[in-house]
Amino acid sequence: MRRLFAVLWAVLLVGLIPAAPATAQQGGATLRVALPQQIDSLNPFLGHLLGATDLFRVIYPALTTYRAEDFSVVPELAESWQTSPDRLTWTFRIRQGVKWSDGQPVTARDAAYTFNRMMTDPAAATANGNFVENFASVTAPDDGTLVIRTKTPQATTLAIDAPIVPEHVWSKVADVATFANDRMPVVGSGPFVLTGYQPERSVTLKANEDFWRGPPKISELQFIQFKNTDASVQALRKGDVDVVQKLTPAQFNALSGQRDVRPVRGQGRRFYELLVNPGAANSAGQPIGTGHPALRDVRVRRALDRAIDRRTLVDRVLGGYGQVGGGYLPPIFADYQWTPPRTREFDLAAANRELDQAGYARGGDGVRRTPQGQPLDFDMVLHGDVSYDAQVGEFVKRWLADLGIRVDLQPVSDNQLDERTTGGDFDLAISGWSANPDPDTVLRLQTCAARPTPSGGGLPDSFLCDKQYDDLYAAQLAEFDPKARADLVKRAQQRFYDQATGLVLFYQNSLEAYRTDRFSGFTLQPARGGVITAQQGYWGYYGAQPTREALSGPTSTDYTTVAWVIGGVVVLVGVVVAGVAVRRRATADLRE
Repeated sequence: MRRLFAVLWAVLLVGLIPAAPATAQQGGATLRVALPQQIDSLNPFLGHLLGATDLFRVIYPALTTYRAEDFSVVPELAESWQTSPDRLTWTFRIRQGVKWSDGQPVTARDAAYTFNRMMTDPAAATANGNFVENFASVTAPDDGTLVIRTKTPQATTLAIDAPIVPEHVWSKVADVATFANDRMPVVGSGPFVLTGYQPERSVTLKANEDFWRGPPKISELQFIQFKNTDASVQALRKGDVDVVQKLTPAQFNALSGQRDVRPVRGQGRRFYELLVNPGAANSAGQPIGTGHPALRDVRVRRALDRAIDRRTLVDRVLGGYGQVGGGYLPPIFADYQWTPPRTREFDLAAANRELDQAGYARGGDGVRRTPQGQPLDFDMVLHGDVSYDAQVGEFVKRWLADLGIRVDLQPVSDNQLDERTTGGDFDLAISGWSANPDPDTVLRLQTCAARPTPSGGGLPDSFLCDKQYDDLYAAQLAEFDPKARADLVKRAQQRFYDQATGLVLFYQNSLEAYRTDRFSGFTLQPARGGVITAQQGYWGYYGAQPTREALSGPTSTDYTTVAWVIGGVVVLVGVVVAGVAVRRRATADLRE
């Protein structure tokens, strides 16, 4: 037995020794960012979760981007543009001298190919199809000129936040829907080049020395995935990562006194919502999914909304780090923010009366039923590794119980939640989106056109399909006067609120932290109350400045090897201890 434990101890010590660090470029430093959510796809036509879009912005070019200071539109791949008098033709002058990471030049033909692929291939339109929906044609008369003609005037043409891909690579891809885009290195032309990917573990990128703005100050950028933010916070404390994001209020407060750590409280551009399935259908109007029939009744959906105490959620779940939800767009985009009237404030008694009047009576067990006798038992899908979701779920479950409604909380992975919500396989679901400075992208999620086609594709949010909303959406898209467009956007939010298919609960602050002993100079977006990660651009990572310690110390580490070895040791310990326990139990049994 002593020999067995001696061997075990030796193995354990080996397992706790990290694998040799993978060094970055000579004299450089690696910025290690904790990633608390999954990357749904490396394919820029398909990936739409925040982990993926944050990655795409540092790999691929876009025609324009948003200034770090104030979200105003600035040139990127397109260095200038002009429009025709009728606002139907846009001519972009493409920046010269930009190269793909394999040395090929980036031209207008790459942009034309990207947009045309999205216009003709439903799968390629999955993540960003809203940008090209109104395009009549896209051509490249020469390498330096891109011409976009729209069917009707389109006010969002300078806000096309779609990654542009290299034609010489993607023209060889027959099926976008099944293409993983995981052959390294991935060809791009942003400030970083994707060189390594270990699913569910890490993503590694090296600095693009030929980036047209100049190379980043760091030599390598690494995203390291953690199952939860508790683990990422511990890694930050130990110096195993340099930046953490999506912190809970308790974690943020605890890090405020940590040496060599600086917390960053930003005004988030994300809204947090409770989806209510109104009867999911595809673009042909065919019902899909498993939504409860009672939720097709707008009176039920409005009663649910009245039963949610948003102030309690902000105080108890967010610890005060956020604002009460209302309109579809967060306060950071003040020009478009809309505040609902005071008609559906938290009032459980009123919500109960509304359900009584609508004919959903309580049974002998206290549970309400439809007029046809079906109990109001709702499933509620939520992210299994997000503490906010679990807390919000428990509060909502308790409030709805007071209405005579039973709720079954179903925590799942990020990708599973995405699959269930886009497939209509839910009654209630916790969701949320990061809004862009231009509101078109998130507004389009609620249109009939966003619903999935019978053959796949499409990116709906709540499966709202309402003619009045669609008309307002189309009107704002064609309105070039800023004030008039803002009014139309607010009216669209009013209609969305009236239909109550997505209940905006709150806008949480973005809580981050970074190691000051390793990095400084992070460019925030916006300049006041801004964030480092999940920006509408690449400024935070691009502007990071390593300290002397970061330049001289360890760079990236193969966390996969470390995790695997330690995991194996834990399993071995469990097997040995179990074996010893069995022997001891057998001995005891004999004595008895």
